Amino acid sequence: MDSAYPSSSAPSPALQELAAEAAARQKKASGHSGRRTLPLRVGTRGSPLALVQTRAFLTTLTRFCPVLRDMGAFQEHQINTTGDQVQNRRLAEIGGKGLFAKEIHEALLDGRIDFAVHSLKDLETTLPPGLVLACTLKREDARDALILSPGLAQSDPDDPYSALPEGALIGCASVRRQAQMLHVRPDLKFGLLRGNVQTRLDKLAAHQCQATLLALAGLKRLGMAERASIVLDPTVMVPAAGQGIVGVTVREDDIELRELLSAIEDYEARAVATAERSLLAELDGSCRTPIGGYAQLLPAEDGKDPKLHLTGLVAREDGSFLLKRSITGLPEDAARLGKELGESLRKDSPADIFEEN
Repeated sequence: MDSAYPSSSAPSPALQELAAEAAARQKKASGHSGRRTLPLRVGTRGSPLALVQTRAFLTTLTRFCPVLRDMGAFQEHQINTTGDQVQNRRLAEIGGKGLFAKEIHEALLDGRIDFAVHSLKDLETTLPPGLVLACTLKREDARDALILSPGLAQSDPDDPYSALPEGALIGCASVRRQAQMLHVRPDLKFGLLRGNVQTRLDKLAAHQCQATLLALAGLKRLGMAERASIVLDPTVMVPAAGQGIVGVTVREDDIELRELLSAIEDYEARAVATAERSLLAELDGSCRTPIGGYAQLLPAEDGKDPKLHLTGLVAREDGSFLLKRSITGLPEDAARLGKELGESLRKDSPADIFEEN
């Protein structure tokens, strides 16, 4: 994951200070009351993917200042979330995708951990009061991947769903993915399939369904990219807002830690995440509303500033309605672009799509 790290190797002032404190702590206990004590505690879900992402994040921090690793400056805390505990129901039925962060953020707010690492697409649009998204790391491939059961193979390169027989059963927990597939293939059937990456692949291998969908970013981070049968272009399957981005939350008043994390902030990830989350906030759909959001920074041309291109999607769960639009502007206007596109999509979508039911 070397590409996820900034090119600069110089530690920030906050990292230098933390390293100095770590070294002093190694010699003797600090006598300064009110000072931050080490190790810093990082909260994470306990899934294999969450742990890979958290450890890569900590590697990023220690790469700036190796003494942090040598002095044991960080301590991993695995936290079991409601989203992980309940696997036999859709997230919408038990409180929404924020359930992958609820217990982690409770630990952050009451001081049991110092910061938390998340898949950004699992974070609620509005964080609990007192918490902020302090850092976003470089985005991994944001595309979705279709994984076929043994015996199925793509027959038409121009039709990614051609390998699926009439009435095929797709194991899926995402209304966003379901709506986009049904819009093209209304004959398909969908059954609930939740769990970590390996659990889903095992259920597919056991013929509980004929295909499933996973984020390609997760497969790549787990070293399982070859399991993707067909990678779906964002023009075919609009990804979830924040997909492929790792985000770190901290307490809003923890200025020292926020400064530390700013050293590894990825500018492009922050810009696209801001646009996508702004779009999501403006649409404000229920967990049953299929919503997609995908932003890219386009290369600068002829000496001009780079542009940010944002695509948004709203649909009905059964695929009978689907509206997709795009907008382009400057990266510094990311929040405004997301809001503007969200307003446009909401205005021209049936009102019932956004209603809780």
